[in-house]
Amino acid sequence: MAVTLKDEDIKRLLAERKQLPADYRARTQLKPKRGHKERELDVLGDQKSEFRLIIRQSEFNPLDFSAILAYRMPKSNILFRLRRYNGKSHEHSNTIESNTFYDFHIHTATERYQESGLREDTFAEPTNRYADLPGATRCLLTDCAFDVPTDPQPLLFGEEN
Repeated sequence: MAVTLKDEDIKRLLAERKQLPADYRARTQLKPKRGHKERELDVLGDQKSEFRLIIRQSEFNPLDFSAILAYRMPKSNILFRLRRYNGKSHEHSNTIESNTFYDFHIHTATERYQESGLREDTFAEPTNRYADLPGATRCLLTDCAFDVPTDPQPLLFGEEN
């Protein structure tokens, strides 16, 4: 399989500043969609790169969730998954490294996995940085250079973002 993005391109896209709209919280409230809840939000990067934030969660298993940052390939509708923050709902195996684990985990797009014919974001590492979808979303926003607007409303019950 041809490599779509090199590791240095992936790193650059992850580091590109991304401004969330002031109403991003309302625009990322999950809505029912065939057995799960989902929401998408398109965001423009400072260098005019087009990104999509995708958040979804099973209606049956609260640990079955993903917070995804995808990049829209120029002049196409192809979404390239740069990062994916998954819940602890399934076992994950890294084919190249020959390791398997059952934990919360973060997928990262790599050139190696593209070269081997696998999905760009097949590689993942376990994490203890979050234990639910809101926590995974906060990690994604922090790790992927999002500028999060301050919320004029006070936080309820210790919630963040």
